[in-house]
Amino acid sequence: MKHGILLIPILFVRLLLPAQSLPVVDTAVMNFMRTYKVPGMAIAITHHGKLVYSKGYGLADSVNQVPVTANSLFRIASVSKSVTAAAILKLAKANRLNLDTTVFGPKGILGVRYGKQPYSSDLQAVTIRQLLQHTAGGWQNNGDDPMFLHPSMSADELISWTLDHQPLKNPPGKVFAYSNFGYCVLGRIIEKVSGQPYEDFVKAAILAPCGIRTMQTGGNTLADKRPGEVVYYGQNGENPYIYNISRMDAHGGWIASATDLAKLLVRLDGFPQPPDILSPASLQAFTTGSAANSGYALGVAVNMNRSWWHAGSLPGTASEIIRTQKGFNLVLLCNTRTDGPFFNDLDGLLWKAVNDPATPWPQEDLFTR
Repeated sequence: MKHGILLIPILFVRLLLPAQSLPVVDTAVMNFMRTYKVPGMAIAITHHGKLVYSKGYGLADSVNQVPVTANSLFRIASVSKSVTAAAILKLAKANRLNLDTTVFGPKGILGVRYGKQPYSSDLQAVTIRQLLQHTAGGWQNNGDDPMFLHPSMSADELISWTLDHQPLKNPPGKVFAYSNFGYCVLGRIIEKVSGQPYEDFVKAAILAPCGIRTMQTGGNTLADKRPGEVVYYGQNGENPYIYNISRMDAHGGWIASATDLAKLLVRLDGFPQPPDILSPASLQAFTTGSAANSGYALGVAVNMNRSWWHAGSLPGTASEIIRTQKGFNLVLLCNTRTDGPFFNDLDGLLWKAVNDPATPWPQEDLFTR
């Protein structure tokens, strides 16, 4: 969706090539940035647990000529769903919740806290697993997506409003419909079970064990920009500061660096080293699709080749994480987005390098620097 007007013009300047260079990667990234007028971009690549390449390209702030680094913070948009799913699975691993527990109603994990009663029988049948799989039966990411309505409401107020005004359209478990709202509810489940604010629990239970210290939820306006965070640039009339990002916490509100996300991926990828933060059974659930959509599991898209990934998109933001079956993990972050084949080209940007056995990846583990 496109809303508002462009607050900050894109001042596209020369790309800043970092000192280290891997031409097969750098050339692909810079060509992509030129084609789609991307002011700044960061990438990170791991191979069997080692960080083999990470870089920032272009500008984090085109007005003040601040370069992007691999540690610059970007909005990651819907890649946040993978983070939330990992947090839910961490609670399940600790036997603090069951994925097949219902969510709403007298027997639900959130009880009757939200909205007006009585709840419909379908609403009372929605489970945590179905929210993770986007099969709860409604609240789709379309023109009626509640997460982009009523920006002055708190998350709790919005949940009550949505339950009262947007009934489910399908029986739970039957139809896949991508739902930002469902992940907002998952954030409140994490708070209920953990007894902590969503962000605090995720930082303590998921991020800290991975050595991630700078990842956090983002702000809404340019004035709310966090230290080290990039500026976002809209294209085609988009306003990158129109939405309530902080309310999106569990479905689209995190900001992270490329190296942050690389540290997280190597602890969720199922490869031998370093040890994963989830059990093998939890990782199996994490990457198993639903009956309604075999291509989407619990917070990640999956395929038959045992690769998984998630992309994110907001005005001024494009992101993607990819776990490949060949032992590579890829992170791509941009401070703009646009139309056309932009996201297809972003998805394919690093595959030539990782599929070529002759690519001269550094032998040193850059995580240890």
